[in-house]
Amino acid sequence: MKTKLTSRALATMLVTALAGVGLTLPAAGATGSVAAPVHGGPAGTSHGKRLQAGVDAVMRTGTVAVVARSTGPWGVRHASGGVADRETGAPARAGDGFRIASTTKTFVATVMLQLVGEGRVSLDDTVEHWLPGVVSGHGNDGAAITVRQLLQQTSGLFDYVSDFPGLTSKEGYLAGRHTTWTPEQLVAIATGHAPNFAPGTGWSYSNTNYVLAGMIIERATGNSWNEEVTARVIRPLGLRGTFAPTTYPRLPGRHLRGYSDFDGGGPGIDVTELNPSAGGAAGAMISTTADLTRFYEALLGGRLLRPAELAAMKATVPAPELEPGWAGVRYGLGLMSVPLSCGGVYYGHGGDIPGYTTRNGVTADGRRAVVLNATGDGSAGTQQAANDLVDSELCA
Repeated sequence: MKTKLTSRALATMLVTALAGVGLTLPAAGATGSVAAPVHGGPAGTSHGKRLQAGVDAVMRTGTVAVVARSTGPWGVRHASGGVADRETGAPARAGDGFRIASTTKTFVATVMLQLVGEGRVSLDDTVEHWLPGVVSGHGNDGAAITVRQLLQQTSGLFDYVSDFPGLTSKEGYLAGRHTTWTPEQLVAIATGHAPNFAPGTGWSYSNTNYVLAGMIIERATGNSWNEEVTARVIRPLGLRGTFAPTTYPRLPGRHLRGYSDFDGGGPGIDVTELNPSAGGAAGAMISTTADLTRFYEALLGGRLLRPAELAAMKATVPAPELEPGWAGVRYGLGLMSVPLSCGGVYYGHGGDIPGYTTRNGVTADGRRAVVLNATGDGSAGTQQAANDLVDSELCA
């Protein structure tokens, strides 16, 4: 549940940070670009060639595999490169599943904002109100932190992932990949450290914020965050390749295998298996490019949140820690905004965990979207190549 961004220089920021329904996918063995008309428009070839060129550029940075999907007035395009499994040599394919890491946060924020719209939670509620005594000690005070600050990453809470060997070293991963963690245990790691700043006085990416958000969802509804995301988002949208697992360590169905050397300088090991409780509401989910496209299009298109709650989600603040990865980036409630080279911004949320890198972007009206996932550690150029692909597709 780490984000590597530029050669993992920002590794503590985005942690875990997991078949398109009604959309045409390539045949089971297809690779490269595939065109499928939507909205009644023609299916040309230039856009597909550009998407494949973007995937090839990401592959040249040292990734093991890349799958990408782009939608817009031109239709739907898929492109892929590399192998889904080094052992078998099976090629990466458009419908392969993968861990989405911190992209999970947008799903969790969406559920929380639905509860706000229903009057069951307020963004101004304190953590202490919902979770008495959970955030305390070492200068931490849940009574001073609001739900809004959790979702906006302005709570000041220490990021538990920074003190979590299972996601930061090969030895830690091998020893703990099947360990089950409770949210309370993850929060306790964070509150064992002093906060980074007083709530509301700064910005710092902390996965602890979303673990707490998941706990509040459970307290408010009586159901786990996994159950609420499934009932409120996954099932209504027909996201058949998307899962919010609890402790099952494997990826279901056809999927990309992840590889990482944890910056050890050696060949990457297979890191596909991981008990998702290590990420929880901060990044446990699994999905596909088609499903993430459908989710973000529905979200930005106003089909998941009422106008007031969607506006609150899109109200952003500067996120200086993320600037090295995304120039001009700002952060809302589980949603990033990034400037486009052609003007305006796109919305989305990156996600990184050892072995998997997810990038996505959707225009403000939800009519153009691009999603990609890359496996392996890549290199210092991977982040920029992925950013260039997203920008190129949305500005086409």
